[in-house]
Amino acid sequence: QVQLVESGGGLVQAGGSLRLPCAASGRTFSSYVMGWFRQAPGKEREFVAVISRSGGSTDYADPVKGRFTISRDNAKNTVYLQMNSLKPEDTAVYYCAADEGWNISRLRSRYDYWGQGTQVTVSS
Repeated sequence: QVQLVESGGGLVQAGGSLRLPCAASGRTFSSYVMGWFRQAPGKEREFVAVISRSGGSTDYADPVKGRFTISRDNAKNTVYLQMNSLKPEDTAVYYCAADEGWNISRLRSRYDYWGQGTQVTVSS
């Protein structure tokens, strides 16, 4: 089992940047595929980005491709989401999640553990 804690959220102006760390504790961090999801008010939780166990493979949702970067530091048990060129439509609660499987996936149902989320608000 793994426990996940996100941080780094806040209020930022459109065009700005934020970096979200997600710290993991418990079972060996490198045993998990790690993903980021987000949920805006009144909307379903949606996929944002995913990174493989080694960090060698990544995938991004189309709305964030080219603006967001997912990375991980297995020595620090942390996954990051670097968000640049933020837009008001990026406003949401951002969640990190851990998948015990071997392959990267965009499917929310694949993920076994979730953090509590961190609020990101982008003003226009």
